Amino acid sequence: MENWSIRIIQKQDNQEVAKLIRSVFDEMEIPKVGTAYEDPYLDLMFEEYQKPKSAYFVVESEGKVLGCAGIAPLENGDSKICELQKMYFLPETRGLGIGSEMMEMCLQQARDFGFEKCYIETMPFMHAAQKLYKKSGFEYLDAPMGNTGHSSCPVWMLKDLRSEL
Repeated sequence: MENWSIRIIQKQDNQEVAKLIRSVFDEMEIPKVGTAYEDPYLDLMFEEYQKPKSAYFVVESEGKVLGCAGIAPLENGDSKICELQKMYFLPETRGLGIGSEMMEMCLQQARDFGFEKCYIETMPFMHAAQKLYKKSGFEYLDAPMGNTGHSSCPVWMLKDLRSEL
């Protein structure tokens, strides 16, 4: 899988992105209640990320969406804090460094938007994801931030974006 690229989401990606996210939930047996699976805009990701200080990216290879992630303001949180949202990859893309590139693209976008910190929620059994987050400078928190509605995600992490300016 050599010919892949990361680009901003387009309206025609909506169906494929929603399908990809749901397939990862099924594959990893992630709870569907209290997680991104239940988000009402899962089928309208392009529209959702047209909001201010929001961006959503897809990894594409030969016309197929293989992964996705986005950045948006943390809901009901400090205006200087963003959230890394809905970062999911199909099994065949994992372990190739694509996640690291996607992470860097999202964090750079967050800095460009003027955010000072980036928050993320994940599941305890998602070890590869947590390894990537730690490698990218995220640190564990003792409690959730903002109001994401993801009550089933018990792992919270935060990264200070200012340390790399």
